[in-house]
Amino acid sequence: MNEILQIVLNSIFICLTSTTIATLFGVPIGLIMGMSTKRWIIKIRPIISSLAGLPPVLAGITIFLLLSNAGPLGSYRLLYTHTAIISAQVLIVLPLIIASVYPLVLPIKSSFLETCYGLHISNVKQLKYLVNELRYGILAAILIGFGRAMAEVGAVMMVGGNIRYKTRVMTTAIVLETNQGNYKTALILGVFLLFISFGINFIVHSVFKEVNHDSL
Repeated sequence: MNEILQIVLNSIFICLTSTTIATLFGVPIGLIMGMSTKRWIIKIRPIISSLAGLPPVLAGITIFLLLSNAGPLGSYRLLYTHTAIISAQVLIVLPLIIASVYPLVLPIKSSFLETCYGLHISNVKQLKYLVNELRYGILAAILIGFGRAMAEVGAVMMVGGNIRYKTRVMTTAIVLETNQGNYKTALILGVFLLFISFGINFIVHSVFKEVNHDSL
């Protein structure tokens, strides 16, 4: 049971970290892409959407090649560490969050910009107001990203190595235990995975519901 708890805590730490990093970059980029009228930004929107649907194993290969002994960052010995797993998950989650956020802006873009220009609101404040206006859609994008990070197996296995007491997470542990015929342990980990996903969704939605109620 101690090992299972360690695996669960490992998974939560890694997924929360990678999702937080992807959110800090992905949400502002998504909002800027949605608000921008520049032609080159409009042209790369489909590319970002395509990246959101690419096989995660490509992110694993990219990080593996960068961090392997023959790679440019091999001297830092980051392969098969938490850093490697987090880096791979950020590559997976980041385009997913961006591709989920920028379409939220498009329906309100014209009226929002007209209001901001009329009130002489700075670009920084525009982003702040936009986040508040689209907070539920942004929340959904973040939860989608977190769920993707929690469910990832291939890239995590490739760059993390599924090392016991070090880089083993719930998804890789479930695959390992199932292959070894330890179905009870695999089922327990699966239940933990399910409850964590439901729990985080419930907590986040409850917080936003409370905040929205207090603002009324």
